[in-house]
Amino acid sequence: MVLQSMLSFTVFGWLAPILRDRGVPAGHAGLVVSVSVILQTLACLVAPGMAAKLPNQRVLNAVVVVLAVSGFLGCLFAPLSTLWFWAVVQGIGQGALTSIALTLIVLRSRNAHIAAELSGMVQGVGYGVGAAGPLLVGVLHGWTGNFDSVGWMFAAVGVAAIVFGFLAGRARYVKGVLYEIRMIERIVTEV
Repeated sequence: MVLQSMLSFTVFGWLAPILRDRGVPAGHAGLVVSVSVILQTLACLVAPGMAAKLPNQRVLNAVVVVLAVSGFLGCLFAPLSTLWFWAVVQGIGQGALTSIALTLIVLRSRNAHIAAELSGMVQGVGYGVGAAGPLLVGVLHGWTGNFDSVGWMFAAVGVAAIVFGFLAGRARYVKGVLYEIRMIERIVTEV
C-alpha cells in the first residue's frame, strides 16, 4: 500500500505540472489527468472481481504495476503525440493497482477481525508513508531543475511494488494479533 500510494499521490499531484513542463497547455494537461483519473475509477470497479477469481494475485499485481509505471514514464518521456495512449495505460494500471491493493486486505484475512487489523495497519502506514511521494518529486525537481530524475524514482518504486506485490499476491492468510496472543498464552501455560 505504501508504494501504491506513492505512485498514486505522485500522479495526482504532479502529472499536470510535468505535462506543463513538457510544453502541454494547462487546459490540455488538466484534461489528460482528468481522463486518466476517470479511467482509474473504471479500473477500480473491474480489478477486484478479477483478483478474487484468481488462485493468487502475483502476476496480476505485476501486470498492473507495469501498466501504471509504464504509463507514467510514457507521459514523462514519450513523444507528446502518444500522450493520450500513455495516459490511458497509466489510468487503467493505477486504478487496478489501487483496488487490488485494497482487495488483498480482504483476500488475505480469515475473518473480519484480522481484516480490520490488517486494514488499519496497511492503510494507516501506507497512506502516511505514501504521502512522501509528492514531496520526493518536489525535492528531486528542485535539485535537478527537471523531472527526468522523477522517472527514475517512479521506476524504482515500481520495481519495489512488483516485488512486494508478488509477495502479497501469494495464496496465504495473514495471522492477526489475536492469533499471536493465543500462541503466546499457549506457550506460557505449557511452561
